[in-house]
Amino acid sequence: MKRKIARFNKRITIQKNTTVVDKYKNHTPAWVDYYKCSAYASTYNHDQEAQSAGVTKQEQAINFEVRYCSELRDLTSDDYRVVFNGCIYDIIAIDMMNYQSETIVIQSKLREVVK
Repeated sequence: MKRKIARFNKRITIQKNTTVVDKYKNHTPAWVDYYKCSAYASTYNHDQEAQSAGVTKQEQAINFEVRYCSELRDLTSDDYRVVFNGCIYDIIAIDMMNYQSETIVIQSKLREVVK
């Protein structure tokens, strides 16, 4: 499905989990900015409820649709996450849209608010 380019009006940053070596040669995991792009953000998915320590709260889910590019070809839910509007989103699933090399849909849920 082709989208008009005007729909991709939100900026997101995709971060990658990598190992950083400091000046003392210590290896520590860190999230580094991997790719910034324009996206279409939609919240049409129903919000699910999660229960933690006896408290029920809603999980916010957002689907980000981005244009296909070679940098996102190997995107996985384990090694990447999305930063959008001061919030960090864990990637739940990645839909390559039948491998047509036009768009990618990234299904994500809110992890934390950074602001």
